Amino acid sequence: MLVLALDTATPAVTAGVVELEAGSPPRTLAQRVTVDAKAHGELLTPHLTEALADAGRSLADVDAIVVGAGPGPFTGLRVGLVTAAALGHALGRPVHPVATTDALAHDAVASGSAAGAPLLVATDARRREVYWAAYDADGRRTLGPDVERPADLAEKLPGLGLAQAVGEGAALYAEVLGLPVLAGHDHPSPAGLVAAAADALLSAAEPAPLTPLYLRRPDAVEPTGRKRVTRP
Repeated sequence: MLVLALDTATPAVTAGVVELEAGSPPRTLAQRVTVDAKAHGELLTPHLTEALADAGRSLADVDAIVVGAGPGPFTGLRVGLVTAAALGHALGRPVHPVATTDALAHDAVASGSAAGAPLLVATDARRREVYWAAYDADGRRTLGPDVERPADLAEKLPGLGLAQAVGEGAALYAEVLGLPVLAGHDHPSPAGLVAAAADALLSAAEPAPLTPLYLRRPDAVEPTGRKRVTRP
């Protein structure tokens, strides 16, 4: 099965072509990743077309699409979801959303760096907050995702039994959270995204709704009254 993997829930603009077979871990054939929180809309489509070209494949060869559904900031996150939805509709292919934190947990476990211990995944939510979720030693989510101030999350951690952390948010607030941070997992990989959806992909399950995990309301609000204009 050939899977196109996309994610724009973090500052990274991620696109990759991944091969998935039953009984084997996902294998990345090609990928494009650029860390630029302001370039999701500009770079995602070029990245996915370049990754397909590098893999020697075309959109017609894609069997399914996997997209990170967050949690993430409103503007960046919707770029990935809208792009995945449009491609799925045009190609007649299923589009499977996955939690971006799930992909990061799969990356940590697959790399061996998680060392079989419970894990905190925390990404940068801006506003001095983190998006976070808790995982067991096998990378299965046990709590979250949620958004919280690092200091408030730190108060909960002793009761969660987590031994380590991954993600850009975990690195930014390592001193506050007090957990060792595993390097090399700031942003989800294409293989991690596909691993998070592997069961659904291989069983040909109906994809879940493409619901973004914003976890908080957008900054923009509808005006409540007419603006007064002073005439000269």
